[in-house]
Amino acid sequence: METLATKKVSIVLPPDKEKIKLKDRIKHKAHELFMQYGVRSVTMDEIAVQMGASKKTIYQYYADKDELVDAVMVDIINHNQDCCMKDRQSAKDAIHEVFLAMDMMQEMFQNMNPTILFELEKYYPKSYEKFKQHKYSFLYKVMKENLERGIAEELYRTDMDMDILIKLRLESMMLPFNQGLFPKTKYSLIKVEVEFTTHFIFGLATIKGHKLITKYQQDRTKKINSNEKILA
Repeated sequence: METLATKKVSIVLPPDKEKIKLKDRIKHKAHELFMQYGVRSVTMDEIAVQMGASKKTIYQYYADKDELVDAVMVDIINHNQDCCMKDRQSAKDAIHEVFLAMDMMQEMFQNMNPTILFELEKYYPKSYEKFKQHKYSFLYKVMKENLERGIAEELYRTDMDMDILIKLRLESMMLPFNQGLFPKTKYSLIKVEVEFTTHFIFGLATIKGHKLITKYQQDRTKKINSNEKILA
C-alpha cells in the first residue's frame, strides 16, 4: 500500500506568466504598428525598438515576421467574430445590427492604414488566406442570417437573391481599401465604408425598413456630434 512518503506525485508546473505576458505585448505592439503604418514597412527591428527590447527577444517568441503577422491576423479575426456575435445578441432588429457593425468599423478603421489588406495578399499569403476564410465563411453566414432576420421582421424585401447580394456586399467591403480609387490623402476609410453600407441597406429595405434606417442614422449622427463636442 502506498504511503504519503512513497507515493509518486506528478507536478505540472504553471506556465511562465511573464513570458506569456511579454509574448502578448510583442503581438499587441506589432498590431498597433501594422495598423498605423501597414505591414510591409514595419520591420522586426522597429518592433523591438518600440518595445524597448532586443530583436533577439522578439525571435524567442516568434520565429519570423510571417509568424508574428499571422498571430496578429488571428487576433483581429477572433475579435471581429466576437464583436459580430455580441452585436447580433444585443441588436433590437436586423437594421440595428447593421448600425452596430458600423460602430465596430468606426473603431476598427479609425487608425487603420488602408494598404494593409493588399500587403497581406501580396506578401503574407498564409495570413491572407485566413482572412479570406473569415470573409467567405463566417461573414457570409452572418450576413445571410441578418437578411433572413430582416425579412422575417418585414424590414427587408423578399424579392432578392441572397447569394448574389451577399457576395456583392462582401466584395464592396474591400473597395474602400483600394488606394487607386480612394487614396487615403483624400478619403476617410470609415466614411467610404459607411457610405457603401448605407447605400446597400437602403437597397434591401422595405418602406418600413427605410423609416427605421433614417431613425438609426439620426441617432448615430447625434452620438457622433456629442462625442466630438466632448473631445473638442
